[in-house]
Amino acid sequence: MKNHHNPRRTFLKNAALGSALATLTSGASFARTNPTPHVPQKFNLNYAPHFGMFRNHAGDDLVDQINFMAEQGFPALEDNGLMKRSVEDQKRIGAALEKNDMTMGVFVIDPGFNWEVALTTGKEEYKEAFVKECKKAVEVAKIVNAKWMTVVPGYFERNLPLDQQTAHIIDAYRLGADVFEPHGLTMVMEPLSDNPHLYLRHSNQAYMICKAVASPAVKILYDIYHMQRNEGNLIPNMELCWEEIAYIQIGDNPGRKEPGTGEINYQNVFKWIHEKGFTGICGMEHGNAHSGKAGEQALIDAYHQADSFIS
Repeated sequence: MKNHHNPRRTFLKNAALGSALATLTSGASFARTNPTPHVPQKFNLNYAPHFGMFRNHAGDDLVDQINFMAEQGFPALEDNGLMKRSVEDQKRIGAALEKNDMTMGVFVIDPGFNWEVALTTGKEEYKEAFVKECKKAVEVAKIVNAKWMTVVPGYFERNLPLDQQTAHIIDAYRLGADVFEPHGLTMVMEPLSDNPHLYLRHSNQAYMICKAVASPAVKILYDIYHMQRNEGNLIPNMELCWEEIAYIQIGDNPGRKEPGTGEINYQNVFKWIHEKGFTGICGMEHGNAHSGKAGEQALIDAYHQADSFIS
């Protein structure tokens, strides 16, 4: 049988082929000009980086750094030095957080006196300075929509019995609570491990002070790095004072770097915190184990690894 050439059939076949090719080409062009937007991988807990942690990726501008944090899926920010920034920068930070639907974590209340002469003394001048700074903190908190402020009582007063020092701190924190409670704000006291002269070093001390002050405006900042150094036994000790913990901070030990760089089993600790139903902030108050963009990416990866306790 002879194969007769059909011009109409050939035309239709070529037209269909051309249309399909045009569709594929158009799709490829569209994909190049309209890339799939980056969808950040969500974390189970509310981790909060700080400024400078991703400078190599985002640059020095504060807003650019916040935007990068949001792009990586971090839902919060903490900034210890917020009160010392200009009002203009505070407003820029607040606006950037709102734009990215991020939460402001802690900033530090610094009454202006050094830790060697602090609230343990019971002196009126230090209590007055503390209350004055608390009032300033209320105004800063309004700008960035913050809810938590870090406080530390300072050094031991070696000339006074320990119980008197504790009573002086309770008195001072009651005054601070009077400032913050009407605004729904909370100061979180942080036991530290920086040196042996610090009065507040253990979670049970902080728990006792919270119970004595008896205000929702005075709670515990449980810094896992400091508590690993001072007392260990992390999960049982957190359990003992859990009802007074309002804020958590992170850092592996030794070295005070990201999870996975030290001895703490952060995947297990994070799993426990999540199972407790904690919806507050876990501040990333530590350094980067490695420098440059590679070090910053390694830090991000470390958090995804430690946070991967749920399948």
